[in-house]
Amino acid sequence: MKILITGADGQLGQSIRKISHDYTHEFTYTDVDELDVTNEEEIDNYLKQGQFDFLINCAAYTAVDNAENDYDKAFALNAQAPYLLAKYAKKYKTRFIHISTDYVFDGKNSTPYTPKSEPNPKSIYGNTKLQGEKKILRCNKDAKIIRTSWLYSAYRNNFVKTMLKLGATKSTVNVVFDQIGTPTYAVDLAKVIMKMVDHMPIDAVFHFSNEGVCSWYDFARKIMEFANLKCKVMPILSKDYPTIAKRPSYSVLDKSDIKLNLRIEIPHWEDALKECLADIQED
Repeated sequence: MKILITGADGQLGQSIRKISHDYTHEFTYTDVDELDVTNEEEIDNYLKQGQFDFLINCAAYTAVDNAENDYDKAFALNAQAPYLLAKYAKKYKTRFIHISTDYVFDGKNSTPYTPKSEPNPKSIYGNTKLQGEKKILRCNKDAKIIRTSWLYSAYRNNFVKTMLKLGATKSTVNVVFDQIGTPTYAVDLAKVIMKMVDHMPIDAVFHFSNEGVCSWYDFARKIMEFANLKCKVMPILSKDYPTIAKRPSYSVLDKSDIKLNLRIEIPHWEDALKECLADIQED
C-alpha cells in the first residue's frame, strides 16, 4: 500500500520512519517544505497526484504554552489542517488516521478516560485539537482518531531528553507529582498505527498510551535510575511550577477498545522507557 505521512519530521513521524523497514508498504514522508497542510490547494493537488491508500497525519502545533498566545497558528495546524486532510482524503478514497491528545480532557476524572468520555479542554492546545477531531468526523465518517499522552522518543525535544540533559548537569531537579497520566513511547504508537493500517477497526476514536500509571515525578525518577544518573528528583506541586497553559491533573487513558479491536498487548511504560533510552544511546 502507498502511505503518506504528514508532519514526518516530528517525533511520531520519525518513529514511523524508524520501523518502516519492517513493512512492505511504500511510504512517502512530508513536512512543511514538501506539503503545507494548511494550504487547501496544495493538499488537493498532492493527494490527487499521489493516489495514496492511507494518510497518517502526525502534523500538529504542540507548543502547549505558546498556543495560549498564538491561537490562530494553533487553530490552523490543529483544527483546520486536519479538516482539510480528512476532506481530501475522502475525495480521493484515501483512508485517514489522525493523532490527537489527552489534553482534550479537563483532568477531573479519577478513573481512566474512555474514547466516549466527554471532552472538556482547559487549554488552547486542547481546544484546537478537539476542534480538529470534530471537523474530521463531520466530513469523513471513515476517519480514525487515536488520542495519546505524554509522547516521547529519541527524536526532537521531549520530557525524557530534557531530564537526561538536566540529570547530566545538575545535582537536583524539581518535578511535579500531582499530574497523573501515562507516558507513550512514540515507537510503540507507530507500531499500533501500522497495525491499524493492516486491520482497520470499525470505531472512529481510540486511545493509546503505554500500560501503567505514574506522575511526572515518578517518570523523572525512572529516567534518572535507568540512565544511571545521580541527579536527585524532588517532588513539587503544580502550583509551585506555574505554566501558561493549564495541564490536566489526571489524564490516564482507557485502552480497552484498541487492545480488543487490534488484539494487541501494550508494553508497560517502564519497559518502553528502557527501550527508548537504548535508542538514544545508539544515536
